[in-house]
Amino acid sequence: MKLRRTATYVTSLLAAVTLALTGASAAAAADAQAAGGYVALGDSYSSGVGAGSYDSGSGDCRRTPKAYPALWAAANSPASFSFVACSGAKTGDVLANQMGPLNSSTGLVSLTIGGNDAGFADVMTTCVLQSEANCVARVNTAKTFVQNSLPAKLDSVYSQVRAKAPSAKVVVLGYPRFYKLNGSCIAGLTEGERSAINGAADLLNSVIAKRAADHGYAYGDIAAAFTGHEICSGDSWLHSVKWTGINDSYHPTAAGQSGGYLPVLSSKA
Repeated sequence: MKLRRTATYVTSLLAAVTLALTGASAAAAADAQAAGGYVALGDSYSSGVGAGSYDSGSGDCRRTPKAYPALWAAANSPASFSFVACSGAKTGDVLANQMGPLNSSTGLVSLTIGGNDAGFADVMTTCVLQSEANCVARVNTAKTFVQNSLPAKLDSVYSQVRAKAPSAKVVVLGYPRFYKLNGSCIAGLTEGERSAINGAADLLNSVIAKRAADHGYAYGDIAAAFTGHEICSGDSWLHSVKWTGINDSYHPTAAGQSGGYLPVLSSKA
């Protein structure tokens, strides 16, 4: 009996030490990234469209201090913070307009990109305004692009990030799944349309995750973080169609940025 109690004590002690060391390692990793500069690249999901309180100086890029990059920087005090994500950005825009802040001192890079290349805005416009058949056809066109054309575009961005910031930890973040199927919505898109849109988001995320992994980058699963907070969930972290602020439609709310995107970045940084 005494030996058993001793063994239990030792096991518990080792578990406690392991947990403490794991926590210390995570904190050390965050400190290491903060010691270098942090550069936030990407599209509207990174600039913070939908979260409000936009910086007037950012113009049409619609950056906000409520976006996950600004929240992470405020919590971790990196040596420098360059917030260049911009609403509407495609992979070509990141390459042409957002690479400037990256350098050998950059410690952390975060990135969302690919949704606009796949025609996200046009897909949702078609699905809201046209028939289910037209919606599904437009979704399928986007899926074909994601499978056949997007990987090379992502590779170009990911390769250039590494060339410009060879020492940086790069965290590539995905996109939410928009709808909770058979949820609380009593109007709007059909279940068939919602299912098709969710399937396209899943495909987009799988392609982004694969390309990120092949470049040695960390991938943050945003769809998992938003589970239970989709449109039609009753506790949505995403705007549905917002006629009084159409650009916010189908983008994360401030709660989606702080409760969804930020914890995922923090876990990967």
